[in-house]
Amino acid sequence: MPLKKLIWLELCGCSGNFISFLNCTTPSFDVLTSQYINLSYSNSHTIPYGNYAMDLLFKTINEGNYILVIEGAVSTRDNGVYNIIGYHNGKPITGLEAAKVAGENAEYIIAAGTCASFGGVSAAPPNLSGSVPVSDILGNKVIRMPTCPVSGDWMSSLILNLIDGKKIDYDSLNRPIYLYGITIHDNCPRRSYFDKKIFAKHIGEITCMFKLGCKGPVTKTPCPVTRWNGFINWPVGANTPCIGCANSNFPNKDFFTGRKNK
Repeated sequence: MPLKKLIWLELCGCSGNFISFLNCTTPSFDVLTSQYINLSYSNSHTIPYGNYAMDLLFKTINEGNYILVIEGAVSTRDNGVYNIIGYHNGKPITGLEAAKVAGENAEYIIAAGTCASFGGVSAAPPNLSGSVPVSDILGNKVIRMPTCPVSGDWMSSLILNLIDGKKIDYDSLNRPIYLYGITIHDNCPRRSYFDKKIFAKHIGEITCMFKLGCKGPVTKTPCPVTRWNGFINWPVGANTPCIGCANSNFPNKDFFTGRKNK
């Protein structure tokens, strides 16, 4: 059975989502790319191939039947000229153009990380690049996988489920419910401190950090269960309050001043 083709576009972001994907463990990136997917293009992974990489990108797009992953928001100001991902036939290719063209023939489109899902840091004020979420360009069929960055294991899980044709339920923001169905607060190992109203007064205290600004009660991710870096740890486990990086209004000022989260 042929491997499923996958295009990974890195647009206006930090490339942290692809780095996180490289660190996936279940299965590992090596197993994923040798037994399940054919990574036809990624800005970082194929950069040594220069023009050949861009040729392969457009060849894959023309053939269709691939999964498209986009990380980073999409720069739209001045027709996207502030984000050039490469050159094809002597012409500079903007992230905006690449997203539009690749989106046309994609079987599935995944927004990896909060910038791609909601705009995130890239679209935060004053947003001089005119960056917008991927869904603003490609519509409601975009599957959102927020957090900053998204866990590589969550991404591999979603990709494998899509390849297997498994039924996936999504919430109103088109996030997979099996990953984004309940809040961090629901699974937080410090929940008992919250219930007993035992709140930390300083960073480092092993109690509930709600009064230090923890956004766990309004943030839906499985961080306490899957953790990070090979299931080793996560922010609260390292005595850092959750900053709610998976929420739709992160990191705008109103997020930290109490606007209701989705």
